[in-house]
Amino acid sequence: MITGKLKSKIDQIWLDFHTGGITNPLTVIEQISYLMFARMLDLNEIKNEKRAVRLGKKLDKERVFNSNQQQLRWQNFKELPAQKMLELVRDEVFPFFRKEIISKTAIGEYLADAQLMIQKPSLLVLAVNRIEELPLTDRDTKGDLYEYLLSKLTTAGINGQFRSPRHIIRAMVEMIEPKPDERICDPACGTAGFLISTMEYLTEKYSTPSLIHIEKDEDGSEVKIFPGDKLEPYKSHIQKNLLTGFDFDVTMLRIAAMNLLLHGIDSPNIHYQDTLGNSFTDKWPKQATNGFDVILANPPFKGTIDEEDVHPTLKSKVHTKKTELLFLILMLRMLKTGGRCAVIVPDGVLFGGTNAHLGVRKNLIEDNQLEAVISLPPGVFKPYAGVSTAILIFTRGGKTDKIFFYDVKADGYSLDDKRHPVEQNDLPDLIKYWKEFKAKPDKPYKKSAKAFSVTAKEVIKNEYDLSLNKYQEVVHGEIKYRPPLEILADLAKLELDIQNGIKDLEQILVGPGV
Repeated sequence: MITGKLKSKIDQIWLDFHTGGITNPLTVIEQISYLMFARMLDLNEIKNEKRAVRLGKKLDKERVFNSNQQQLRWQNFKELPAQKMLELVRDEVFPFFRKEIISKTAIGEYLADAQLMIQKPSLLVLAVNRIEELPLTDRDTKGDLYEYLLSKLTTAGINGQFRSPRHIIRAMVEMIEPKPDERICDPACGTAGFLISTMEYLTEKYSTPSLIHIEKDEDGSEVKIFPGDKLEPYKSHIQKNLLTGFDFDVTMLRIAAMNLLLHGIDSPNIHYQDTLGNSFTDKWPKQATNGFDVILANPPFKGTIDEEDVHPTLKSKVHTKKTELLFLILMLRMLKTGGRCAVIVPDGVLFGGTNAHLGVRKNLIEDNQLEAVISLPPGVFKPYAGVSTAILIFTRGGKTDKIFFYDVKADGYSLDDKRHPVEQNDLPDLIKYWKEFKAKPDKPYKKSAKAFSVTAKEVIKNEYDLSLNKYQEVVHGEIKYRPPLEILADLAKLELDIQNGIKDLEQILVGPGV
């Protein structure tokens, strides 16, 4: 758990960058990520050196920094004067990232074009000193630190991507219930929020809290130990195959890789790829060819895509350039039969009247199992956007029988740009009713409630319209009015009071004795 003191340290780093002239949020996070990575490389090297001394072995083959590169280590350059530090980090450390780290660490491929954007020596010194104070050896804190850093992303990218609210992601993960032996994918992973939340969910669900205790790691940091951890048999699968992410924004990939690394995934399985593009089928990882078990995503739905770039198999299903529709077809294609998906879509997907919109909804309902439509309040994605959205949950294959609807009015935060915490929160209630629906799908629900179900036949009858207000019944309460004669009597009395008031005013203006 990140404390207020640690949040203040991140806030100060952020302020230092803005004061130093670097104001683009993505650039700030990217530069901080590079410096955090530089420190983590050195911390890992120190740990390996201590282990080698203890075991009486040589470390030459496992070294990241050879004997001629010791000046590139964090512990050495952090002590340099400002100008010399800037020159070394810019002219030697970053070229080292770009050329040699690629083959030495799992995250290396995301540093191929790493550039130091810090031009002021004083800013670099401040940033290095601030990052030196962060507890990057604490496995349970460093991930939370980075997530807090990512929470400062307050502007959407040019492709419509932005940081999805983590509490919305967590609700989606809890509804989809991923398992530790499955393969989970986000085809537009951004900062890897869905993948991180999946890992956190699995850790919490498959660990035994009563057995957890704290031990000291080799470097002196505190580590939670799970003696009864049911995830242990899946350790190799979790590190290599559990989580897969794709994105075509290199900056986002770097951030996602760092996020996964800080959350304990040593070899982040994320890839630079436009998943809607022509080349995706040939390039996606081998393990995906049989389909994923789970897809969790909030894909960008801003604008359209060049139709020539869309893979033919997607265009054969639906003729459109709208990314939100293409992503739905893509996800169905990426899932194995029986695979589950929870995805955020703009409201237009639910009721759009074009042939493409109708075709996608018909596909979901008649050729697959559409399970849930969850309406979200318009302010969920502020300050990025005020667009109305919904969550769709579906399974590839089968046929739709009943669809669960839920009307989320509040998510625990104000629905303005500030998004400060409030008491009203429908998400726990949503999860409760969803689990109830899954256990007893035939249970009757009142359509006037927040949670209710609708048969596929009824939706088909309404031309596949999935708008919640199409089916939710509005109950009008009886309003009691006062008797009309009583109201008229009050009006007459009021009129008399006004006339008397006017006469009194006239008397005052004319004066006494008139």
